[in-house]
Amino acid sequence: MTALPYDAVLCDIDGVLRHWPTSGPGDLDHVHGLPAGTFAAAAFAPSRLHPAITGEVTDEEWRSAVATDLAEACGSTDRARSVVTAWSELVPRVDQDVVSLLTRVREVATVALVSNATTRLESDLARQGLADLADAVVNSSRIGVAKPDPRVYLIAAERVGAPVHRCLFVDDTEANVIAAREVGMAALHYRRIGDLRDALSGVVPPGRAR
Repeated sequence: MTALPYDAVLCDIDGVLRHWPTSGPGDLDHVHGLPAGTFAAAAFAPSRLHPAITGEVTDEEWRSAVATDLAEACGSTDRARSVVTAWSELVPRVDQDVVSLLTRVREVATVALVSNATTRLESDLARQGLADLADAVVNSSRIGVAKPDPRVYLIAAERVGAPVHRCLFVDDTEANVIAAREVGMAALHYRRIGDLRDALSGVVPPGRAR
């Protein structure tokens, strides 16, 4: 029997497994009559986003703060809250090809989802039928550090019980991929499903990676 190249596959979520509408924040600006970029500047400013993805604040606290920041631009607190509600109701598309690959990988190796996310991640995964896709979920807001901090990768490897050099890390953000390599992991900068199929060819036989 041929030895597997990896004991574990550590996969990013957003940008690999799921894809948010690319025009989401821009559409919110347009629909609610806000200058282009207003919503994104409020929601994803490092001073707002970083505490949310490292667990310093809950997802609910983050969204409430974003509404507060938007109140002046929206003209009222109620209008700002309606914008945040519309944003919160957006649903990402799940890439079923990635789901299929990870399901097959899990038959022979351990799979973990590793994400910079808020405290809402677990409920979102359950809502989309992804709660049982992996053996572990490493959520940055639960561990207090976010990619590309090297501690994220070490914690993920520990969670799956694999040496770092026996892990394959998959992410669509190059800086996160570089950081994984720096701690000794094999890593794939994800751009398309074919890249993942090729990277997993030694784990999942080509004929089964459908």
